[in-house]
Amino acid sequence: MKRKAITIGLLALAIAGGARAKTLVYCSEGSPEGFNPQLFTSGTTVDASSAAIYNRLVDFKPGTVELQPSLAESWEVSEDGKRYTFHLRKGVAFQSNKYFTPTRDFNADDVIFSFMRQKDANNPYHKVSNGAYTNFESMEFGTLIDRIVKVDDYTVRFELSRAEAPFVADLGMYFATLLSAEYAEAMLKAGTPQRVDNDPIGTGPFQLVQYQKDAKILYKAFDRYWEGKPKIDRLVFSITPDATVRYAKLQKNECQVMPFPNPADLARMRQDGNLQVMEKSGLNIGFLAFNTQKKPLDNVKVRQALALAVNKPAIIEAVFHGAGQPAKNLLPPTQWGSNAQLEDYPYSPERAKQLLQEAGLGQGFDIDLWAMPVQRPYNPNAKRMAEMIQADWAKIGMRAKIVTFEWGEYLQRIKNGEHQTALMGWTTANGDPDNFFGPLFTCASLGGSNSAKWCYKPFDQLILQAREENDHAKRVAMYQQAQVMMHDQMPALMIAHSTIFEPVRKEVKGYEIDPFGKHIFKQVSLEK
Repeated sequence: MKRKAITIGLLALAIAGGARAKTLVYCSEGSPEGFNPQLFTSGTTVDASSAAIYNRLVDFKPGTVELQPSLAESWEVSEDGKRYTFHLRKGVAFQSNKYFTPTRDFNADDVIFSFMRQKDANNPYHKVSNGAYTNFESMEFGTLIDRIVKVDDYTVRFELSRAEAPFVADLGMYFATLLSAEYAEAMLKAGTPQRVDNDPIGTGPFQLVQYQKDAKILYKAFDRYWEGKPKIDRLVFSITPDATVRYAKLQKNECQVMPFPNPADLARMRQDGNLQVMEKSGLNIGFLAFNTQKKPLDNVKVRQALALAVNKPAIIEAVFHGAGQPAKNLLPPTQWGSNAQLEDYPYSPERAKQLLQEAGLGQGFDIDLWAMPVQRPYNPNAKRMAEMIQADWAKIGMRAKIVTFEWGEYLQRIKNGEHQTALMGWTTANGDPDNFFGPLFTCASLGGSNSAKWCYKPFDQLILQAREENDHAKRVAMYQQAQVMMHDQMPALMIAHSTIFEPVRKEVKGYEIDPFGKHIFKQVSLEK
């Protein structure tokens, strides 16, 4: 009864808002883990919330991998690639909330606080809200950044320990979100530092008004947004985990944008004159991670056997309904550096049985197969995918038990290494190959997003070398070699690269699918 009342309330808000102010309702697939993306990696709900509230030094033009200035108007790089000087935009206002009203605009102090909170273990904010900076740490920013120098109020210089080719692109990621140092200082003095993360203020196009967990997030347009007030007055995230329910709300105009439709519904959506089905090739990868630190998955022959036993074309047809392609590499084919020459593992239960025999496990063994409880851009139905893998493995004598948890717990348990195998995936946040390899499969990411718990020194050295190389052709060759290493060592079975579909109401204008999995509403308008 309570959930029904919340739904009716949201609908009333949208209808009433239409008469007085323009309200856009976005049917989100889940609740955010939190509102500070420095602390979380769970995906699009956090990213969409962050896009509303915060800005970064640089950003990407929606729908492309083109870097553009955001809160940095320009920047210069030293010849040795170790010093980056950013010239900050002036006149950028911070939002306010019931706890704090800013007295100054954004400046260099905010840049320094935002990064040093993550880097410096002695920073008073480092351990606030559990202080797990997964992206910052897995990308080795702690050792990469030697120091950050305030040249003046609107100039800041990053001094690096080594050359880092993707550094500026990395600053476009959400972990590089810029927080208010003044707000942080005030909340620290008040003894409530966690409010910086739970009751956020930023310089973005919308400011948070209310959050009801598992129900809704309400934003209002920020009047002093530096790019100009958004065209919509209110933005509502109606938290709706079930894709069928999201679709029903879209049809009834209870929401105007929805992510992650059921692939089986796409044909019917395209026939609805009130909807437009937007689509774009995703810069993503869905995979099955093998926990290489647990026996017998530490044996490469076992991992190869499990890979050979999975019928990927059948999965693409049944789970993606053809709206994806089998993956042979970590990098999608549209990503520069992808190795088109690599031959994928064929579907071969016979060869799989042979490898298990060679590993001394010819009778098979019991294994846990973890499946995420939510839809992701790279996996529209993890439960169905897990069931198909379970059936494939049974053909070679494997006895797989499917396991799942609530999404936040699922991620935390995988981070802790409790799994044997787990369905996971990734959408790049910046369009650089390093953003696939570094956070997912390097030794530095073992305590973060490295769900395979794979630490292979030759691979690590190659990725580090590629980061320090400024010659594009040489970087391409290194990443192609890295894909060969992953193919041979099989820390994870690459399953699919998906196409992203987002149905929206016809009255929504200016919305674009972002290949990085973000949802950006600052440029969107509603027209009757």
